[in-house]
Formats: sequence, C-alpha cells, structure tokens
Amino acid sequence: MFPQANRRVFLQRAAQTGLLAAAGEYAFLNRLPALSAQEVRAARNMARVAGDIEPLVRLIEDSPQNRLMELIAERVRGGTSYQELLSAVMLAGVRGIQPRPVGFKFHAVLVVNSAHQASLAAHDRDRWLPLFWACDNFKRSQERNRQEGDWRMAPVDEARLPDAAHAGERFREAMDNWDTEGADIAVAAWARTAGASEIYEALWRYGARDFRDIGHKAIFVANSYRTLVTIGWRHAEPILRSLAYAVLDHGRDGNPARNDFEADRPGRDNVRRAARIRAGWQRGRIERDATTDVLAMLRTANSAEACDAVVATLNAGIDPASLWDAIFLTTGELLMRQPGIVGLHTVTTTNALYFAYQTSGNDETRRLMLLQAAAFLPMFLRAMRGRGQLRDLRIDTLEAAQPTAAGAQAVDEVFADVSRDKLAAARKALALLRANQDNAQPLLAAARRLIFSKGNDSHDYKFSSAALEDFYHVTPAWRDRFLASSLFWMKGSGGADTGLAQRIRTALA
Repeated sequence: MFPQANRRVFLQRAAQTGLLAAAGEYAFLNRLPALSAQEVRAARNMARVAGDIEPLVRLIEDSPQNRLMELIAERVRGGTSYQELLSAVMLAGVRGIQPRPVGFKFHAVLVVNSAHQASLAAHDRDRWLPLFWACDNFKRSQERNRQEGDWRMAPVDEARLPDAAHAGERFREAMDNWDTEGADIAVAAWARTAGASEIYEALWRYGARDFRDIGHKAIFVANSYRTLVTIGWRHAEPILRSLAYAVLDHGRDGNPARNDFEADRPGRDNVRRAARIRAGWQRGRIERDATTDVLAMLRTANSAEACDAVVATLNAGIDPASLWDAIFLTTGELLMRQPGIVGLHTVTTTNALYFAYQTSGNDETRRLMLLQAAAFLPMFLRAMRGRGQLRDLRIDTLEAAQPTAAGAQAVDEVFADVSRDKLAAARKALALLRANQDNAQPLLAAARRLIFSKGNDSHDYKFSSAALEDFYHVTPAWRDRFLASSLFWMKGSGGADTGLAQRIRTALA
C-alpha cells in the first residue's frame, strides 16, 4: 500500500504522463471543430424504430436533399436491400411528417405504397426508380414540415400503456370518442400484442367512417397495411401511431362523438343500412343495365339516395360487382368532367375502399365499404362543383376515335395527345381497346414508363398506381372505358422530363 501523500503524487504523475503520451497520438483532433455535450448526445426525442433499420432511417432524415440519391446508391451498392429502403422511407415519414391534415406534405407517407406498386410493375432496370423518387419526395415534405413547426412523433409514454388484455378495447373506446392521446397509447400497446388482421379489422372502418380530408384517411389505412405486408409487422408500432393520429383528425369541427356533422352522417347511417342487405348478397346477377342505372343515379343523387339505391339493387339480386362497376365508372367520369385534385381523389379513395372491401374478413365491414364508396361520390361531386365548371361528358357514351397510326405508333400517338388534348387521347385509347383487348398492356406499360420519367408529384404516382390497378377490378365489359378515362390524369409524352430518373441511374451506375 502507498502512503496517502505518495499515492497522490503517483496518480498526478501518471495522469500527466498519460496526457503527454496521448498528445501526439491525438494531435489531429486540434484540427476539428469542438463539439458540445448537447451535440454528441445520442438520443433524440423521437419515436423509436427497430435498431437495425435506424441508421438507414437517420441517413434519409439527416442527409441534404442534393446528396441523398448518391448516399442511398452507395448503400444499395453495399448491400442494402429494396425491402430495407422501403422500410426506412416509410418510417422516416411517419415519425417525421405530421399527418394532419391528412394530405399535403403527408403525401410523403401516403405515396410510399404507390411507389412500391409502381416498382412491382416496372421493368427490372427501372424497379429502383419509384423508391428513390419516394426518398427524394420525403425531403421536400420534410422541409415543409420544418417550416410548419417541425413536428416529430415523440416516444410513446410507456408508463401509460394499457395491459395486453385490454389494449384493443381501450383503442376502440378512444377512437369512438375521438380521443387522440388515448388512441396513441392504446394502439402502441395493441401493436405489440396483436396481429395485423385483428387490428386492421377495426381500422378499415375507422378510416372510412367520415369524409374529412377527401378520402385520405381510407387511403392511409389501405396503404399502410399494404406497406406493412411488405416490410414486416415488426415495424408496425410507429406506423399505427401515425395512422391513429391521422384518422382522428377532425379539422376545425368539434368532437364528432358529441356532434352531428355532415362529414360523419353517411357513415353512421350506413351502419343501419348495412343490416338491411340480404343474406348471401356477395353473389348475384352481373347485369349491364344495373350498372348503367346506378351510374345514372350517382350523377344526381345525394349520399343518402345513393346508399339506399345500393341496398335496393343488392336486395334485387344484383351482384356487387355490377355496383362496383358503376362506382369505378363514376370516378372515371368525374375525372373526365373536371381533371384536378378532387377528381383524381375519387379514383384513389375508391381504390382504397375497394382494397378494404377485398381484404376484410368481416361481412358487415365489407357491406360498409361498398356503401361508403357510394356515399362519398356525391360528396366529391359537390366539392368539384365548388371548384368550377364540370364538362358535360359521359363515360358510358364516350365515342371512340381511330388513331391515324397503327401498332406501337398508335400507342405513341395516344400519349402524345395526352399532352395536348386529353379527350382525344381517351377516345383513341378506347378505339384501340375495342379493336383488341391485348392493346391494354402496351397502354399500361407506356403510362407507367412516363410516370417514371415525367412524374414529379405524389399524385402522379398515387393516381397512376390506383387507376392501373383498378383496371383489373372493373369487369371486362367496362375496362376499356375506365382505362380511357384515366388518361385525363396520366402524363403525356410531350411533358418535360424531371431529370431525377437519370440522376438516379447515374448514382446507381
């Protein structure tokens, strides 16, 4: 043992010797800027994501937009998978972009599944393009979010989480009462203890129950589910927290649980209507006249009249496919009559409601998705009338017009017309499809390819993915007209290239 004084001298000399020895080895640090304790603190007041994906999420969040493509390309060349990048851009969006209102800057999240759908349908050499575009699109939304208050999803309050046995019940109570804080902690607990099917059976209905945000709530429910199917349920918690927060947005209205607002009324009434639909309603007669009758009715009906007609038609033995045909055709017709932000959302919202209809395992929920799809269309039409004149066009009487070119050049002619005369393009596409249904594939392929090179807005991807998917949801008798109508919001070959596609290819080269 050293005497106390000698021990103190020894320690002082040892410390001095160590510092002197280290001085040479770490002299390079003198050339670096000093860092405060605050700057090197690791934790941020943000919701956690899975540890293995956190570095990639942080890369997307923290990199400047003008460098992000090249930095991601380095990761991809180093082994980062498509699924990992898809996960990271979705998670960066839900924890870094405020989902209220459900739209606008939040399209960075809403469009992720649409970009993924575009990738699935692309040629092999183009499959990375939509996903890289989604990363670039996130940076634009991130900047807008910063300007509007720099919202971030905070870590969940662990001390308030309900127990596993009651998480689902607490979630439904909070959603029914439009209780944002209660829904947040309940859905976080539920995500840790329940599976996708159980949770989304509740969410299909909550996303479709009101017309606020022109259908974006239903779109977020459907697209979040589809993204989680691809990236894995382990990423569910922050996504579901964002989703619950979005679905509970009621804007400037008071609490809908204690009021009778117009946006909520069709959903409440349709719970009662659904009970009046006949047993065995899922199968019936597919009739063209039934489709045209419902299509004509939807041009003038209000939401209540539209839904009563749906119930009556189903109870008359008509197959729901004929009703969905009328609904899809109405969305196409509304887009033809007024190409714009509201018209395109008739298509994307109906696509989301139909996905919920296909995916739900609950008979009442499926009835409600059909009824809500019908209820929303008169509400969309009224919103469009508030924006200006609607053209007098009818999708079921649209006349075909033969292109001047033939073969592949005829498809080129159609998309050249999209840039200068969308009605002419639709009529020529209709002629091509009537002449040969096989012409659908080159038309679909050309539409997708032009989105990659000329699409620069979330709606370009969101609309095209929905419309091209819904081509197969419409029965064969009506597909040609639905696809023709979609050209009113597709990209034409005469538009300017964004340059991003080439920049991505260069970064990956």
